[in-house]
Amino acid sequence: MPKIELLRVSGEYGFEARDEKGHIIKMDSSPETGGLNFGARPMQVLLMALAGCSAIDVLAILKKQRQDVIDYKMIVNGEREKGKEPSLWKDIDIEFHLFGDIDPDKAAKAVELSINKYCSVSATLQKAGATIKYKVVVHPA
Repeated sequence: MPKIELLRVSGEYGFEARDEKGHIIKMDSSPETGGLNFGARPMQVLLMALAGCSAIDVLAILKKQRQDVIDYKMIVNGEREKGKEPSLWKDIDIEFHLFGDIDPDKAAKAVELSINKYCSVSATLQKAGATIKYKVVVHPA
């Protein structure tokens, strides 16, 4: 079982979360709620995890298909439930930008497989009620 250690290191709500390999993520609350902008908000970290999880899937799938991905970018936007505590992610929109000599159909299929089959973060968010929509843009080399 993975182990995460969280330490308060900055002000009231500035934390560093560290995994068993020593990788660190900095988190904080917003200044409006007493934070100092030391790090990302924990709910933003969920969107970052979604992007990272899906990126690994998509790039691995395309590598197996011998697609030449020169560069890669994702833009993730999310909207949370209004007036609820806890306020879960409700709608998530993702833009996948792939650069290189890539078959657009293979890129679209890789993204579909990641979001709907392989990415555990995506599955977790969807089981919590989030709707994930995406668009794939291939930029030729």
